[in-house]
Formats: sequence, structure tokens, C-alpha cells
Amino acid sequence: MPNNLLHQPLTKLNIFSLKGVQMKTFHITWLTFFFCFFAWFGIAPLMPLVSEQLQLTKAQKGNVAIAAVSATIIARLIVGRLTDKYGPRKVYTWLLVICAFPVMFIGLANSYMSFLLFRLGIGVIGASFVLTQYHTSVMFAPNIKGTANAVAGGWGNTGGGATQILMPLIAAGLVGAGWVSSADSWRYAMIVPGVLLLVMARLYWKYTKDTPAGNFDELPQTAHNKKENTFLLAAKDYRTWVLTIAYAACFGVEITVDNFAASYFHDDYKATLIFAGLLASLFGWINIFARALGGIVSDKVGKRFGFNGKVSLLALLLLLEGAGIMLFAHAGGLTVAIIMMFFFGLCLKMANGATYSIVPFVNPKAVGSVAGIVGAGGNVGAMLIGFLFKSMPYGTAFFYLGAVVLATGLVVLTVRLFSKKAAESRLIQTTEKTEAAAA
Repeated sequence: MPNNLLHQPLTKLNIFSLKGVQMKTFHITWLTFFFCFFAWFGIAPLMPLVSEQLQLTKAQKGNVAIAAVSATIIARLIVGRLTDKYGPRKVYTWLLVICAFPVMFIGLANSYMSFLLFRLGIGVIGASFVLTQYHTSVMFAPNIKGTANAVAGGWGNTGGGATQILMPLIAAGLVGAGWVSSADSWRYAMIVPGVLLLVMARLYWKYTKDTPAGNFDELPQTAHNKKENTFLLAAKDYRTWVLTIAYAACFGVEITVDNFAASYFHDDYKATLIFAGLLASLFGWINIFARALGGIVSDKVGKRFGFNGKVSLLALLLLLEGAGIMLFAHAGGLTVAIIMMFFFGLCLKMANGATYSIVPFVNPKAVGSVAGIVGAGGNVGAMLIGFLFKSMPYGTAFFYLGAVVLATGLVVLTVRLFSKKAAESRLIQTTEKTEAAAA
């Protein structure tokens, strides 16, 4: 890499490269997010064991799922602002260290209330997504931001699939080794993701930089972020809130499926604990390619049709997602249910990537805050959906959820996010094309 480009955002994403601080940060960031997601939902596939030992009711399990995502709402808003001010390296490291403790210590819970409080604490780790998207945004040029954000987010989100299959196996392994009883296996299994968070905290602090040019402490040009209230800058822009609603309808649904899929297959289709976890993990593993695909397609659509094209793509994906969820709810058989889960999961995760291909351009001075607000929207959606699943059978809840997502797609389709100034859209398009040509 030429010396004059060493400290500049990259205009290409070479996923097989570890050269330069940009690519090192990219790989460490998505891997860290993977383990955050793994820890965040590590207890989800073990809930049948928890429920049996703590004698949880369906309503209490619903409250636990709501707690898992509600803490993330405030955490994402706060972390977005802190990242704009102090940089992702410091904030991410501290987040990992702090959240490792409720993850490891949830095994100490001996009642519904204590378990609920630990689950609430674990939910804070969901703010890691804001840091991941911020860090990839500053490491890559406009022409590739959407792709880089989507790949990092998608690969990280596969932690939600990995945990569905690996945590039951870890618990079973502890029992098979004769170290713990089957009833207590979930308690000791949760130590593993907690330790992994501490390991990643060390790696993040040692091997990443806030920007290609260095850390915030070394860069006087970031002083504007310390003077201006970037949260207000983001909140004043209506485009932020439209994206927030859209993200509630895609990522909010993803979190819901991560929380309830194993239980749904276990309760409604009588799958064993490990098989139900395996089926639920398929949904998470779609992130290996689907979210990245959404970002790649969105970048290409944006270059040709501008931001209105990006928004139309997002709306289309939401419409297909909603229809797919409704069909999933009325699958009738396990095979059809798996097929429909894959279909709506593909659309959903592409919509995630398409949303965050737009986020970095809403306000360049407040990338962290915009990412935080939109990200929090995903968790608000998940929290509201949690009440839906708490109050009715899972199949019925999925059907109504699909209808809501379908309606959201129609709303997004009618809103022109970037209609303030056509010149603004053309200007950013021109910038993207110029940098792409330079690459």
C-alpha cells in the first residue's frame, strides 16, 4: 500500500487481507461482534433447562426475552454518543469488560427475579453493534461503506446462529465429562462466553485504532465531535427516524427469532433441545452471506439510482420479509417451516445490510449517534414484539408480526428519505463514483 494511503479510508474491501490498520480493525471488529452476539444470546437455547429448574411460566420467559433487548435500547443511544466523543477503541474495550461479568455470573441466579436482572445486564452487550458499524464506517471510503458495514455486521451476527448449536453442546459436554449435573449445566456453560469477551477486550485494545490516521487522542481534527452534541444532530434529522422504524422491522425481528426460535421448534414441533437449537442456528448462519449481500446490492443500486433507489430496495426487502413471516406462521409442517424461515431470514438480513448502507451518509459528523439511534430502533422493535409473543401462541404471534413488517415496508416505500435536496444526493453520488474510479 502506498505511503500516502496508509492513513486513509480504504476504497476496496479485500476480506482475505490483514494488511494495514484498516483491515486489521475490520477483522477484529467483526470477530469481536461475533462473540458479543454469542454471549448476548448464549442463554437462549438453554432456556428449556433454565425454565425447568427455576419453574418459569410462559409470561416470565417472555419478560426475560424482553429484558434481553430492552437494556440494549438505552445502551446503544449512550454508546453512540460516547463513540463520537471518545472513539470506538476505548468504548468497545470497556463495554466488553463490563458485560463479561453478568454473562459469567448469570449462573448464580436462583429465582425468576435474579435471573431477569442478570438477563437485563447481559443485554447491554448489544450496544457492540453500534461500535462495529462506526468502526467499519470510518475505516472505509463512501463507495464501499455499505458493503463493509454489512459484511462486518453479518459475520458478527452469525454469533447468534453459532450460540444456538454450540451452547447446548457445551452444556452437554460438561455433563458428559461428569463435572456438573444436567440441571446445573446451563450455569457453568455461560462462563465460556464471558471469558471470551475478556479475551476480545484485550485484543481490541492492543490491535485496533480509532481511525486509519490514529486514535482520537492523537487527532485534533476530531475536536468538533467533542464540542457538538452529535446526538441532537442525529435526532433532528427525520431520515434517522425513518431508518429507525425500518430497522425495527428487520433487526428487531431477527432478535425475536434468536430468542424464540429454539423454543418454538421445541414446543410446537416437538424437536429435541439440541435439534431445536440446530434448526434455530440455521437462521443465524444466514448472516454469513445475507447481510453482506444486502450491503453490496444497496451500494450498487445507490451508484445507479441514488439514495431513493437504496430506499426502494430496503422497502422491497421488508415487503418480502413480511410475506415470508406470515407464510412461516402457517407452514403446517416442519419442512415448510424451515424453508420459509430461510426465505424470510434472507430478506430480513439483506434489509439489515441495506439499512446500514444508508446510515453513514445521514450526517458524517454524527455517525456514531445515527448508528446508535437506528440500532436502538431494532431493539425497541424487538421489545414490542416480545410483548406480542408473551401474550399469544408463537404461531399466531408470528403471523401478526409478518403483517406489521409488511405494513412497515409499505410505509418506507412511500417516504423519500433523501428528498431535501436532489443536489445533495447527486453530490454524494458523485463523491462515491470519484472515489470508486480512483480505486
